[in-house]
Amino acid sequence: MPWSSSFAGKRVLVVEDEFLLADETRRQLEQLGAIVVGPTPQVTAALVLIDRQMIDVAILDILLDGVEVFPVAERLRERGIPFVFASAFGSSAIPERFKGYVLCDKPIELENIARGLFETTNRDH
Repeated sequence: MPWSSSFAGKRVLVVEDEFLLADETRRQLEQLGAIVVGPTPQVTAALVLIDRQMIDVAILDILLDGVEVFPVAERLRERGIPFVFASAFGSSAIPERFKGYVLCDKPIELENIARGLFETTNRDH
């Protein structure tokens, strides 16, 4: 069974500033049975969604129109919500405090993201 089937029934926060990529990710997640929260291209909007919505997992672009997503990652970590980074930047763009989290390359490949989110070994972060 593919890892991407694990998205079924999950509420997935998508934080991405490239509209076409965000929309395509939303469409693919919905086809897999996920409930998409967002997508949103802004850190402040993502923080509001985390506070107001039930979220099971999240996919975070690292740089949102020049603003780093790390406050969102911190809030998710505080709440124990699994997330992955999805970015064209290499792992050097991730601060040391987030080095244990999965980084998936763009364009977004949901099978790799699902493996990073749902594989048991990644849940300990």
